[in-house]
Amino acid sequence: MKKIIAEIIAIGDELLYGQTLDTNSHWISGELDKVGIKVVRRTTVGDIESEILTAFAEAEKRADIILITGGLGPTNDDLTKPCLAKYFNCKIVMFEDALRDVTAFFASRGRELTELNRQQAALPECCKAVRNELGTAPGMWFDRGEKVFVSMPGVPHEMKKMMTEIVIPQLLEKYQTPFIRHQIIKTVGIGESFLAEKIAAWENALPPHIKLAYLPSLGEVKLRLTAIGQSAKTMDAELKECVEKLKPLASQYIYGYNETPLEAVIGQLLRDRKLTLSIAESCTGGYLSHLITSIPGSSEYFLGTMIPYAYEIKMRQLGVKPETLEKHGAVSEPTIIEMANIVRAKFSTDIGVATSGIAGPGGATPEKPVGTVWIAYSDKHQTVTRKLQLSTDRMINIRMSSVAVLNLIRLSLPK
Repeated sequence: MKKIIAEIIAIGDELLYGQTLDTNSHWISGELDKVGIKVVRRTTVGDIESEILTAFAEAEKRADIILITGGLGPTNDDLTKPCLAKYFNCKIVMFEDALRDVTAFFASRGRELTELNRQQAALPECCKAVRNELGTAPGMWFDRGEKVFVSMPGVPHEMKKMMTEIVIPQLLEKYQTPFIRHQIIKTVGIGESFLAEKIAAWENALPPHIKLAYLPSLGEVKLRLTAIGQSAKTMDAELKECVEKLKPLASQYIYGYNETPLEAVIGQLLRDRKLTLSIAESCTGGYLSHLITSIPGSSEYFLGTMIPYAYEIKMRQLGVKPETLEKHGAVSEPTIIEMANIVRAKFSTDIGVATSGIAGPGGATPEKPVGTVWIAYSDKHQTVTRKLQLSTDRMINIRMSSVAVLNLIRLSLPK
């Protein structure tokens, strides 16, 4: 079965200036993936006729389907429609069905239909109008042999309805698409290169039609398996088999699959074991608690947090011994052990965890550079600590420290 290739072109100076985020292309890519259409390129073009025409020509060489968003408004800087008319060498004429829709749209809102708005129903005569039920700018569908161009509004909710209800169904009528299946394996506690080395033999043994991608983020690495073929059932079974073969090699790092975040996995583990959690976080400043409480139902297992940022608060409010701080400092193993044990006792929880570190950019010493972080886990059976040496970036250190604590909980929970 032939692979069907798509390219997305987003038009508008505001996208290039950074004034508007192009969420449309991201969403369209996801929807096409669901129906077996592979997006090979996404291009952003400003409001310049020559650049737009060049983008059309280059996309047509590469792709079967070219999807265009933006530039369909009624003002002079909206160039998509005239550029498409020029590209397909046809004149712009009034489409009566489109005019009725635009007229009805304004009438339903008690507004006058101006000549400028009326011209939105004027389209290249060689296209098929694509109805816009939520706005005034119709879409345009162009067929050129086996190639298809579709132009849609840049307003996200208008584009999404048009895409979902009209464009995708018509594309599936025109093209026979293969199935695309993805399986995400989520890992934590190991870097990308170390993970790649550990699973190299498994990766090399993957079938030719199943591809592996490494998707690293702060403290985590996602493995994405992608299979393309004619039978969804067969591919799902093959992907499951691949995952089963991976588990013996990386089970200690695998925490979940697909879209479930680490904090949700930890929450489910606590819920299943009927355990409660409290936190004392210094360098992470509440970010760890934010992750925990972002999960619905977290009140079942999370009782509360303290943020003893200053020395005085660590002593007076939390209860760390002054001599511990004086002898070892706030960023030390003895201090972090006390923080985790004390917060567990204060909140009467099964588990207490704590963070203390130098997030940066200031506060470092030769012995404790920026990025030095201590974390701890405490329950009635054990106290486990880890020393992290992270980056010089404050927000990266906060995020990675929080992920490291979540992973420490995962590894330390009683079985």
